[in-house]
Amino acid sequence: MAAAAVQGGVKNLEERIKIPDLKEALTEIFSEYGNVIGLVAKKNLKAKGQAFVVFDHVEAAERAIKEVQGFELFDKPMLLDYAKTKSDATVQREGTEEDYESHKRRRLAEKERKQAHQAAEEQKKLKRPAAGTAPDAAATRPAKASRGAGLKSSNPGAGAVVPEEYLPPNKILFVQNLPEDYDVDGLTAIFGRFEGFREVRLVPGRKGIAFVEYEAEAGAISAKESTSGMGLGAESKPIKVVYQRQ
Repeated sequence: MAAAAVQGGVKNLEERIKIPDLKEALTEIFSEYGNVIGLVAKKNLKAKGQAFVVFDHVEAAERAIKEVQGFELFDKPMLLDYAKTKSDATVQREGTEEDYESHKRRRLAEKERKQAHQAAEEQKKLKRPAAGTAPDAAATRPAKASRGAGLKSSNPGAGAVVPEEYLPPNKILFVQNLPEDYDVDGLTAIFGRFEGFREVRLVPGRKGIAFVEYEAEAGAISAKESTSGMGLGAESKPIKVVYQRQ
């Protein structure tokens, strides 16, 4: 059965309306044109003022776009367009469970890459002096030569340190806050069930941390998504799982 999505789809929505009220109004409107199998509206800053609607037939989406285009909702005309990418609901309906899991991993990886890029850009802005600002006197004062002085970093982005929560996906995970009694076997039992698992590496002399390596990003993405915040040990202390800093 064919499926289509009206994504990004519904824009120019009133941002002050509460999400539950917005979703209820949109569902009532679009249900007139066909079976709505998915509707997403978020309150985060980048997604404000837009929603994603998924129909189970292309014809329903076509009618909705044609007839609802410019329709005023909460005193603002809605702007509609077709989806640029397939929604979760569409992939789940059309494909296999494996297709759906692969789609979710790609979407999550892309989201984390964007977050990492945005975090790096914010760090650059914070380090960039405001226009017209005089340099700090201490900064212009001659300093004593220190160890390594005169050496230049080979990394042009070294000044912008991305918080570890927003590091881009790679195939190695850095696991923190582990109970002291968890060894390689215990961690392998947790992380070894994900695709492409290679090994768990503990750090000699350092308790509570480990590295988990996979053959490809896909396995690391699935593992991070499933284990981050998992409670371990007698106190069910949540572990922290991030990507290794490259």
